[in-house]
Amino acid sequence: MAELTSRVLSSSQLALLAEHGEERTAEAGETLYQIGDRTYPFIAIIEGEAAVLDGAGQEIVRHGAAGFLGEVNLLSGQTVYLTAVATEPMRYIAVDREILRQLLFEDGSLSDLLLTAFVERRELLQQRQGIGVEILGPRDSGETRRLLEFVRHQKLPHSWLDPAKYAEAAELLERLDTAEIPLVRLPGGMELRRPSNGELSRALGIGLELGPREEVDLLIVGGGPAGLGAAVYGASEGLDTLVIESSMLGGQAGSSRRIENYLGFPAGISGTELTGRAISQARKFGARFASPYRAQELEPGGERHLVRLEDGNEVAARAVLLATGAQYRRLPVDGLEEFEGLSIFYAAGPLEGQLCAGQRVAVVGGGNSAGQAAVWLARGGALVTLLHRRGELAETMSQYLIDELERYGVAVRHKSEVAALHGHEGQLEGVSLVDGTELTASFLFLFLGAEPCTEWLGTVVARDTKGFVLTGPEAAAEGLLETSLPGVYAAGDVRGGSIKRCATAVGEGAAVVRFVHERLAPATTSAH
Repeated sequence: MAELTSRVLSSSQLALLAEHGEERTAEAGETLYQIGDRTYPFIAIIEGEAAVLDGAGQEIVRHGAAGFLGEVNLLSGQTVYLTAVATEPMRYIAVDREILRQLLFEDGSLSDLLLTAFVERRELLQQRQGIGVEILGPRDSGETRRLLEFVRHQKLPHSWLDPAKYAEAAELLERLDTAEIPLVRLPGGMELRRPSNGELSRALGIGLELGPREEVDLLIVGGGPAGLGAAVYGASEGLDTLVIESSMLGGQAGSSRRIENYLGFPAGISGTELTGRAISQARKFGARFASPYRAQELEPGGERHLVRLEDGNEVAARAVLLATGAQYRRLPVDGLEEFEGLSIFYAAGPLEGQLCAGQRVAVVGGGNSAGQAAVWLARGGALVTLLHRRGELAETMSQYLIDELERYGVAVRHKSEVAALHGHEGQLEGVSLVDGTELTASFLFLFLGAEPCTEWLGTVVARDTKGFVLTGPEAAAEGLLETSLPGVYAAGDVRGGSIKRCATAVGEGAAVVRFVHERLAPATTSAH
């Protein structure tokens, strides 16, 4: 994190923060916040110096005058993973995180500086061993792989202690029943035994915990670009808006290392930063986010539709947006589960980039997501081969990415499909292709497209033969984005015939709000 010390606030930014915060002092050695805290304020240093320490007390970085402390959890409400201590007498400005959130939207330069630094700091924390969540579980455990996949998708700093390699983990797990494994240790000392994704999420302060029954104007099922677009516009226009997400807010776009073709960002923007800003923007206007909650059933109603969730909660909504996107397709090969989450991945982030440096890597897929991952891994020092089943990449990939593949030395194999995996104990060693070719690869990244997450809908709304939700004329609906059930809409990748692009999904989500207002207007008028 040393390179982040150069990020400092300008005198005008310090003055702005001083107007909205409280000036405080700290003596040398005084703790400003510590691991496990959830409510520490944003800290901007006027005079003095502070050190940031990990759980073992090792110094990670120091910030001096005009520097600032904090990372993504300041905005998300997550547990803090580090301790900050004054190393010499300090004067500093403490700004409540809710006030900070408002300032980020009112001052563009402050927002750019802080959000960029927060995202970079989180990415660097993910790469540092011994910070954040500790997962103690054996390599061959499906429950261990589930939790590892969850924390990776959530971009949570974490460490995995395999009892086959760590004596401490082996001793601890020997005292537990099989049904209590894996063991998860949280920042601050709390332990969870074989927690569900939801239990771990709540313990870390991620997402909202829903009541048994919630009533809202607009329920958005899915927190990808379409859902976030609807959340921002719905909440900003006065609708009581709730977003539920079964896995990671941001969807597949949130896992993209860099989106180069999103309007307004000529230098590109990471999926984490783009979706993180959208989430903060929606929260500013009062939208609520609850995850992980999985929708299980949609029951049509008159004034309100009812969505039942897997955990037993119910949400009654005057309008529902289906923005569940699609789930990753998996390779139809034997033994895939053995490698998933260990040496086979469905997204390429900072942690994966660090793992793959100097290694032979295969990326499977012909779309933009595959191209972005291949370029990112190659730039990080991996020897990358891109495998795709078509004759030409131009059929499915943007030209700028095809040029980037050549620029960074990515080998491209056309008309190639994986037939078998080779390796042991979760570590991939190579793959066999359908044509009999053997390729050496320590890691495999799969970008095979996705299938719509719509099975839970049953026959309540019309779907096409592939399961995508029909809208507009194809569904005999009045609105372009309305489904066959009045008051229920679909946007983004889940919608039949949609263009699979991030910007398009955002636009569709925003457009849905107009149709929702038109539907609710008569009821609102009559109520007055």
